[in-house]
Order: sequence, then structure tokens, then C-alpha cells
Amino acid sequence: MQFGVFTVGDVTVDPTNGREPTEAERIKAMVAIALKAEEVGLDVFATGEHHNPPFVPSSPTTMMGYIAARTERLLLSTATTLITTNDPVKIAEDYAMLQHLADGRVDLMMGRGNTGPVYPWFGQDIRNGIPLAIENYDLLRRLWREDVVDWSGKFRTPLQSFTSTPRPLDGVPPFVWHGSIRSPEIAEQAAYYGDGFFANHIFWPAEHTRRMVSLYRQRFAHYGHGSADQAIVGLGGQVFMRRNSQDAVREFRPYFDNAPVYGHGPSLEEFTSQTPLTVGSPQQVIDRTLGFRDYVGDYQRQLFLVDHAGLPLKTVLEQLDILGEEVVPVLREEFESLRPAHVPAAPTHASLRAAATGDAELAGTASSEGER
Repeated sequence: MQFGVFTVGDVTVDPTNGREPTEAERIKAMVAIALKAEEVGLDVFATGEHHNPPFVPSSPTTMMGYIAARTERLLLSTATTLITTNDPVKIAEDYAMLQHLADGRVDLMMGRGNTGPVYPWFGQDIRNGIPLAIENYDLLRRLWREDVVDWSGKFRTPLQSFTSTPRPLDGVPPFVWHGSIRSPEIAEQAAYYGDGFFANHIFWPAEHTRRMVSLYRQRFAHYGHGSADQAIVGLGGQVFMRRNSQDAVREFRPYFDNAPVYGHGPSLEEFTSQTPLTVGSPQQVIDRTLGFRDYVGDYQRQLFLVDHAGLPLKTVLEQLDILGEEVVPVLREEFESLRPAHVPAAPTHASLRAAATGDAELAGTASSEGER
């Protein structure tokens, strides 16, 4: 099972001192978080893609290419790649290039985003959100898997004898997750292709996440990719920890109350009782996270949001120390002990290459990576 962190890259005033970081400071902080994630033994760093204030990560491949050059093991992902407003040709080429630079340590999560105005900014209509996601992703898959593509569709100009370059590393495209908060059509799309499904899991009650993941698992099996419990599932999560749970609540409350997404809404106590947000001790985070398995089954990736709402970098790095030293080692051992042998590990470039080539030695390497 893979454990990591994701960032939405918001530039938010620290409510405890009124200071707002510059865009440069926030971008450098995201890099520092990624480097710290590798240092403390996490598996994945993921960045969102946004094109509007107060967010800065408008170019995920630029950031991930820079981080790839400064890390050795960390798997780099997106928390959203906007399949609706990005040209699938550009996605195919950008992420194949990143694959080569990062020696395969790349995957990505397709999503539609949560900002309506982004559609006209990139020449699209939000009312076509789902059809765009379906058509663009179908083209993207072909661009990665066919050397020469002839294609026509509704939302972009046709392609004639087109070859995207560079070709995917080792002939193996990056693994794709389809991220969604509320759209069953996206769970269906992930299941149809046998891709991963990532439930955002930071705003909605557990029952909603259970229904979405259950739908994906059922349809994954329907399309013949394996049994329902072999479907590839990822979850988001949101935590803030201190040794003493009362200290965690006291310190995090002003950040929660003024957060750009849910601030000035439900109380911290209401939100933590009704969603997966966990504010407390490391043991409380362990217990809550292990409980996710009760309603989604065995899953392959757990990402935590730890750097939003104006939290200072020093505090975020402390959170990563706690995750790496006290939380993830326990979660890794507990989840692995519960996972049946027939349930696959999280996909990596090595495991995908092994599956494509039937290479037993590569399969052993991939298995070791999955157990790390």
C-alpha cells in the first residue's frame, strides 16, 4: 500500500498572525514538503492543478520535473489533471516526457476540477464536463498506446497520422487514477478501462464514499478486470496531529475556521464527526484511518492533505515527521497484515512493465516496491 501527501497549493493568510505567503514562498514550500515526504519514508507526493487564485500549481509537470531531479524514490503524482480543459495531446506528451526524466516515478489522476470559470478560460463549456472527460481520456489512451493515431471527435480538431512524442517510457504509459467527489460517471469510466479510482474523501460522509467505491468495484468486475476486491482504490484524507489531542484541536481551530473551502461553515467538531477529517493524536489518526477499510475494503493508496488553510511550513514539516515516524509505519504493517494475497498492491512503473512483458524478475522488483 502506498502512503503519501497531496497539496492543493492554496495561498492563504495565516489567521494566527495575518501573514500571507508570497506565491514564490508557497511554491518553494510545496517543493520542501515533497522533499520531506521522501526523507520521512512516504511513497507519494501529489500536486493539484489550478488556474485561479488563491491557488498556484498551474503547471504540475514543471513542479514534478523539478522535484524528480531532487529525489530518488518518491513517486510523483497529480491530485488533479484537468482532463476537461487540457488538450489530451499535450497531456500525453508532457507526462511521457516527465516519465523519462523521473525514471518512471510518475502517475496521474484525471479530474474535472471544482472551479466552473476554468472552462471558458480554456475555450470549453462546463455543461460538457462529463462528455469532455470521456472523449479526451479516450484519445489520451490511444495516444499513449498507438504509435500512429487517426482520430476525430466533437471537442477538438481531428488528428491524421499523428504520433505523440516522446513515447511512454518502456512502452508503458503512466498509471491513471480517476478522481471524483460525487460523479458516478467517473467511477464508471475508471471501471471501464480497469484504471484506478481515487475518492477525494475529505469533504463528504463515509457513506457517500462507500457508495462511490462500491459502484466502481462492481463495475470493475462487470468489465472483466478481476473480482470487485481486486479493483484499484485510493483515498484522500485530512489530518492535523499533536501528541495531545486537545493541543491539536486548539492549534488547528483557527486554520479550520478560516479555511478557503469550508471556513465559516460547520464547526470543527461537526466536520470531524461527519467527514474523515481527523484532528487529534497520532493514535487517533491511526485508528480513524484503519477504519476506512471497514467501508471501502482493501485499498492501494492513502494520501493525506496536511498543508492547506495557511498552515506555516514549519508546522507542516512537523506533521510529516509525525506521519513518517509514528503513523505510517503502523498503518503500513496493519494494512498489509489484513490484505488478502489475491488483492493487488499499488501499481508502479515496474509492476506495469512486468505485467506487459511477463518478466518474472521485474515482477519480483515490483512486489518489493509494493511492500516498502
